Amino acid sequence: MDTMPDWQDSDLKEQPRRSRPNENHLLINAFAPRDASPLVSLARRIAESGCNVVEARLATLGQEVCAQMLAQGSWDAIAKLESALARMEREDGTRMVYFRTALREAQGNALPYIVEVTAADKPGVLYQLAEFFEHHGVSIENMSCSRYRAAQTGADVFSAQFTVGIPVDTHIAGLRDDFLEFCDGLNLDAILDPMKF
Repeated sequence: MDTMPDWQDSDLKEQPRRSRPNENHLLINAFAPRDASPLVSLARRIAESGCNVVEARLATLGQEVCAQMLAQGSWDAIAKLESALARMEREDGTRMVYFRTALREAQGNALPYIVEVTAADKPGVLYQLAEFFEHHGVSIENMSCSRYRAAQTGADVFSAQFTVGIPVDTHIAGLRDDFLEFCDGLNLDAILDPMKF
């Protein structure tokens, strides 16, 4: 069996990795009134530009719909998409923010956990929760918060769900104790559990 000479093998190993043609990314935020959701129009322009959607989120906040998408494509496809988004902003009146970015690197040193919090609504709850996690070196990966009126009592209620990344060298039981003590001090009902896949 033929084998590759040592000099050829070493030359191949030392060659720099070439970037793939589809490794260009555009992060897009589009805002429009609820009766004119930007989802279909935005997804169509991404497809027509020859790009793919890597990640997408949609939320209705107040009277506005916010669509967030991460598009991937070749350099010229992303440039074509940027032009299409500028036209969409001019012609449809959609408010847009977009810029080039890169994929997030995998976090091999963090454990995914779910946090759920419910409490009587009062100013500063979200700030205090975010500050707690930042102080403990815990990254917030995803978050959803809302305020609603309890059907039985009519009281205003704050509700939040977080996906967080806890560093692997963190003492989980200690962090959980600190978090629950913190929540007790603010009269928050909360859980901190590992994410189940």
